[in-house]
Amino acid sequence: MVSLVSPGRAQALLGLARIFVALLFLQHGTAKLLGFPHVAMFDGLKLVSLLGLAGAIEILGGLLLLLGLFTRPTAIVLAAEMVVAYVVGHAARGALPIHNGGELALVYGVVFALFALAGPGRFALDRSVHEVA
Repeated sequence: MVSLVSPGRAQALLGLARIFVALLFLQHGTAKLLGFPHVAMFDGLKLVSLLGLAGAIEILGGLLLLLGLFTRPTAIVLAAEMVVAYVVGHAARGALPIHNGGELALVYGVVFALFALAGPGRFALDRSVHEVA
């Protein structure tokens, strides 16, 4: 198969995509647990709740993904969280993601599955850990 991007550049692009997605995803957790950025639907959110647990997973998982540390297992957990988010929070509102507001959960889930399969790319602490071991 002919590639338009060299393997080294592909790893760099994968790493940059991981960092970009992690920074966006972190906001979901911080909005739920820290109120920043403010999202009105999370006002009064109880920490001991399904959304509170989701927020904790999103912050911890987002940070690990940002650092590229334990990327594959973290991505599996985050992909699973997105499946749960879709089933619990969106599926009952309509058959199609465009109708039930679940597109973002599905897109994140697919991207996390990609990181689980492809690895962290460049700029990841996983690479340093494996080099030491």
